[in-house]
Amino acid sequence: MGIIGVVSAMTVPSLMQNYQKKSYVTQLHKVYNEFSQAALQVVTDRNAVNLREAGINSEDTAAAFVQNYFKIVQDCGKDADPCFPSYGEYRKISGINFTRWLGKRHFVLASGASIATYFRNDSDDLVMELWVDTNGKKGPNIAGRDFFVLYLYNNGIIDDLNSQRDDDENVTGYDNIPLSQEIREQKFSRYCIAGGGNDYHGCFGKILNDNWEMTY
Repeated sequence: MGIIGVVSAMTVPSLMQNYQKKSYVTQLHKVYNEFSQAALQVVTDRNAVNLREAGINSEDTAAAFVQNYFKIVQDCGKDADPCFPSYGEYRKISGINFTRWLGKRHFVLASGASIATYFRNDSDDLVMELWVDTNGKKGPNIAGRDFFVLYLYNNGIIDDLNSQRDDDENVTGYDNIPLSQEIREQKFSRYCIAGGGNDYHGCFGKILNDNWEMTY
């Protein structure tokens, strides 16, 4: 019995951790699929060639896109609460807390995931950020675990952030979508698991690279 107890103590935590990771990724994949299908549908419905031509060109139209193409159980508007926990409760894998929140419109989907939209008007190619808490207000509220930021581009592709920054090597701007595996790995190392800063991207690209597995 003592041996069984020791083995259980060694294996059960690992099994629980793996189960939690799979649960987070499964829910994230569900949200990803919903948004991918909705992006295709809105372009088809409006006989457009891309999302901006389909009319997603402001915070209001981005919110209307969610309202019209998703089953919403709670619409919190411009207030994150009560759709999301306080942004002060979110932290990175390193343990550092976020100190800013960019979501503009906030919703809870029928699946239980909380999402926030942030329309991007600084590029013709990047349409909006999608802030996703896969299990709503429940913990652990960690970027790269149950919280991810996805980026919806004008061509309907959802990927990680592609931006031209001095400290990003081999990044050519927003037109290089989908991202290469190399750039996704670079983002993951520099931003997702990096210690400080308010950069919360890089985690989703790693999930894509590893075929919807949370390997970190």
